[in-house]
Amino acid sequence: MHGKTEIVRNFLEITLKLQSHAPEMDCFKPGPGLMPASFKVVFKENEEFLTADFGEHAIARVPPVDSCMWWLLLLRAYSKATGDFTLAHQPEFQEGIKLILDMSLVHRFAMYPTMLVPDGAFMIDRRMGVDGHPLEIQVLFYAALRAASEMLLPNGYGERYLNRVSERLGALSYHVREYYWLDLKRLSEIYRYKSNEFGKEVANKFNIFPESIPGWLTEWLPETGGYLAGNLGPGRIDFRFFSLGNLMAILVSLACEKEAQAIMNLFEQRWHDLIGFMPVKICFPALEGLEWRIVTGCDPKNAPWSYHNGGNWSVILWLFAAAAQKTGRTELAQKAVEIAETRLIRDNFPEYYDGKNGRLIGKEARIYQTWTIAGLLAAKELIVNPQHLDLISFEETVEIPYCNL
Repeated sequence: MHGKTEIVRNFLEITLKLQSHAPEMDCFKPGPGLMPASFKVVFKENEEFLTADFGEHAIARVPPVDSCMWWLLLLRAYSKATGDFTLAHQPEFQEGIKLILDMSLVHRFAMYPTMLVPDGAFMIDRRMGVDGHPLEIQVLFYAALRAASEMLLPNGYGERYLNRVSERLGALSYHVREYYWLDLKRLSEIYRYKSNEFGKEVANKFNIFPESIPGWLTEWLPETGGYLAGNLGPGRIDFRFFSLGNLMAILVSLACEKEAQAIMNLFEQRWHDLIGFMPVKICFPALEGLEWRIVTGCDPKNAPWSYHNGGNWSVILWLFAAAAQKTGRTELAQKAVEIAETRLIRDNFPEYYDGKNGRLIGKEARIYQTWTIAGLLAAKELIVNPQHLDLISFEETVEIPYCNL
């Protein structure tokens, strides 16, 4: 255990030193608080150097929004695992947390507490119509704020940051729970919405047109299931189901207990679609036909039911296992792990799988992927040692608005 935590500590220190040291990218430079998306070891004159990629090497040159949030969650997990918060309380780490909050809480021309991000700025790093206020980033944003509130000291300007975090947490949790949630009751409300209303007390606050409800959804959504929509903005709900955001919402208690159970009900009752032959499908359904051409720009890698466009990513398995543990649905986690470990070993741990039910190894999937192996190992570890869940989850607090289910 000591060796593992030492590796994590070294990683946290290295990434902190790289923070705000992104290279110039043409005519702009990413702002302070940004963390690298990935690293590469380069050799020069028989010496090794670690170089960081802040997005300048990425497809379409999009800097990562999510890496700094995962850094905060990893710092919290390290502190809880070791029982020692002195690393997080070091001046350099306190400054790093504040830089991330500066980037996250910056004023924008928006009336929503959610974070505005471009396409390709997180795990779905290609054009997929996830720009705006995608669920995954809002959940990570919420988790990062909660982690910061636990680790940030009130001395100096810390108290001012803590007040801003507290205000944002309340508004963000209410916004996501109130407006992102979808079940049959909510769908019926949207179906009967009036559009183009003015004033503060209107029901259709985002001017969603009932005609935008996709035909597949009313048949697919079970009576006892529900989920958080993929995106929300002016005149828009993205009705696609995104696994990572929904599973993370369970872990960090952004979804209340009843919502969490409804999400797991959805996985159980739509197992063939969301789990299939390789847990877990990244999103459902895939974009096809003219919609695929317009939204993805005819991206051949994101062809229907492939890669980010409805592919199956086994790295998400650990999040599924963690969410199943938290909701008391351990049997679902065990069933998913049994499916995954048999195929992954046989298939040499590929990056992702293709097809409506994940039966095919991804067309361009690399094998022996570290995160694929790590996802399986972490899932199995969480099943054997459920106490580890405390390192990566948050409990619901009294400040969070009640659940309206």
